[in-house]
Amino acid sequence: MNIDELKNIWNEENIENIPEISTEQRKTLYLPLEKMRKSMRGEFWSTVGVFVFAFVLMAFSPAPFKFNFYINLLVASMMFVTAFFFSKFFKLYKEMGNPELNTYDGLKDLLHQFELNKQYYLSFYLSFVPFMVCEMIIVLEFIPRPVPLTNLQIASISIGTLIVGIFGLFCLGKWWFQRFYGKNIDKIKELVDELKK
Repeated sequence: MNIDELKNIWNEENIENIPEISTEQRKTLYLPLEKMRKSMRGEFWSTVGVFVFAFVLMAFSPAPFKFNFYINLLVASMMFVTAFFFSKFFKLYKEMGNPELNTYDGLKDLLHQFELNKQYYLSFYLSFVPFMVCEMIIVLEFIPRPVPLTNLQIASISIGTLIVGIFGLFCLGKWWFQRFYGKNIDKIKELVDELKK
């Protein structure tokens, strides 16, 4: 037996061992994928709207130049970080829209992509902690007060806001992901488990 015959036998055996997805299972798969794509589109456009609103608000703000400049710089930096993470989400969005999901292995690969994007999603929310700290510093430094804050008050406000902010952003990220994507991912996992049997 030569090497070409061995390759042919190997390929035939691999093809036979990969379970195909039936038409009914594809319909079951299509609904959660389409719901997730709709959530991703909505999230993208609402984020664009938030950034446009922030820039317009700062353009008409009567605050001093230095305050406006720092806030605009901060919002622009947040926009670049958001663009990086949305580029990762967009790859998954495209993959879900043109699925080559005819096999069990294709579905397993998609689930792996979902897990990676879940980590990106949590990282996305946590990446806003430094921006939150900068915003807090700008507010503490530039908002005039009748009685200036003491050093202890500034430290307490800063540390308290940081602790609450990190915990809040992490919880918000987990909740948001589960609410808009987690339930649909669970349905796809059920389909993979069904194919495994």
